[in-house]
Parts: sequence; C-alpha cells; structure tokens
Amino acid sequence: MSESGVREVIVIGGGPAGYTAALYAARANLEPLVIEGFQWGGQLMITSDVENYPGYADGVLGPEMMKDFRRQAERFGGEFISDDVTRVDFSALPLRVYVGDDEYRAESVIVATGANARQLGLESERTFQGRGVSYCAVCDAAFFREKRVVVVGGGDSAMEEANFLTKFASKVTLVHRRDDFRASQIMIDRARANDKVEWITNAVVDEVLGETVVTSVRIRDVNTDEVTELPADGLFVAIGHDPSSKLFVDWLELDENGYVLTRPGSTATNVDGVFAVGDVVDHVYRQAVTAAGMGCMGALDAERWLAAREGHLETALTAPRE
Repeated sequence: MSESGVREVIVIGGGPAGYTAALYAARANLEPLVIEGFQWGGQLMITSDVENYPGYADGVLGPEMMKDFRRQAERFGGEFISDDVTRVDFSALPLRVYVGDDEYRAESVIVATGANARQLGLESERTFQGRGVSYCAVCDAAFFREKRVVVVGGGDSAMEEANFLTKFASKVTLVHRRDDFRASQIMIDRARANDKVEWITNAVVDEVLGETVVTSVRIRDVNTDEVTELPADGLFVAIGHDPSSKLFVDWLELDENGYVLTRPGSTATNVDGVFAVGDVVDHVYRQAVTAAGMGCMGALDAERWLAAREGHLETALTAPRE
C-alpha cells in the first residue's frame, strides 16, 4: 500500500475467482486487499463433495477447498476483510470501496462477487443442501448413478440439467408449476425425446423428506392442492441464478439479467481499472475451475493495466476530487 493509503488492488468477493485473483495479485507483489464478504467462500460453502476440481484426486469438501484457496492467497501476502462491501465509487481514481463507514482506496478493483442459485425457499431444502439437494447437475450428477432424481424448473437450464442427469440417474422427473415452459422449443423437444425423463406439470415441490439424506419429495398439485410423495434420492433445483451485481448498477455495464459485461478477450469492464471475473460475469459454465481461471485472468489484466499506466499514476492519485 502506498504512503497515501491507496492500494494497487482491491478484490471484492471471496470464492474461487476472488481467491485466485488474490493469489496471482499477491505473487505479483500487488499486496491485494480481499474484501471477501461476511459469508466468504461462495457457492462451494454449501457443496459437500467436489470431485471434478483438478488436483483433488480423492475429492474434497467444498468448504475445505475454499479454505485451501484462501490460505494459499494469504500465504503470499493477501489481506482479508470478512465483511460485506456496502457501496463503491468508481467515478474517478483512486477507486473507492466502502464497508459501512470505512473507506478503502485502490488504483484497480477486481469484482468477483459471484452469483447465487435461486432456491425454492423451503427450510427442508436448506437442511438437505449437499445431502441430496443440488443446484448444479454438472457438479453433482455422478453422485446419483442409477438413482432417482427430481429436477425443478421450466427453462433451458432445467431441460439441460434433466438431459444431463439421464446419463447417470435411473430416472429423472421434471417438475414444473405450469404446463407451458420458458425453455426454447428445441430444448423441450430434446427432453421430451428422452425416455428417461418423466414430467409432472402444474405442480410444485412443497417439502424435501429424509433423515440424513434425501429419500423423497412432497409434490403439490397447484390446481387441486392434492399432495403426493415422490421417492427420490436427489433434488436438483434449476430455476435460475442471480448475479451479485447490485453494488455496481450505477457504475458498470450489465446485461439484461444483471451479469457484468466485459470487453471481448478481457476481464476489463467499461470503467478503467475495474475488472470482473467469475460467476458475476459467467452465466454459461458456472464451474469452480472456470471461475478460478477467470480470477487468474483478472489479476493478470489488472497487473498489466497498472504497469501500462505507471509514470502517470502520481498525477491521477493526487488530483483533487469534486
């Protein structure tokens, strides 16, 4: 950190993208400050076994993996604040990031705030997260070989998840609250053509049942209120994701769904010195390994941006602000 109290890099967010960005920035001697959030670790904190991340040959618990990521960034000099950013000011350099009344200034900021899978809002859903309830078929389908699973949703993601799960599960039941779907027709046709997918429409999941793991779900017909219990070993909730981008609405360009837009071939946003990485940008892959890769990209982009403007820095940092 410079004598003026201005850091070279602040990373906002503490998941695979944020911690990897912090690691690369720290190893480049940029002394990053990571404002990781009160609930640090991202979506992997509600994930049990992770078996598809390179380097963990025997699998790893999601929270343990995030602790490893964090510890590695800390080892090289990353500094952490386990609290939530409350607002930002990207109007001029230095960039300003606030945690309550505390102000932190930096020449560059890497946004890695991630996204949250939409949930059904059931207490039993939260109880069985990581024990049969999942929000990512690519991540968890292999745990359900020759088992019965339920997918909730009516969009392209739900159709894609249902089709993917048929490669592993013995039976996939897709539950949707209406009898028409938001999904594109080609995705609906593909799922309809798969004889391992069964359909329950005009229905919702009211309860997830089991003792230590999911054993069934309670289905309620929205027209008649009739309740039935459906045997199931897993419940995949595929009703969408919400990027954690509300902090940046007034500063960064977002797409219609709230994901931060970056320049093609870069993590740079529309604001000089601000870079965005991970699931707050990526609505296609949403994997820990791709988020980590983007975190690396963001740190390299920030490092190169800082190097390119070296020599012009003092003028920018000492200029009066209106």
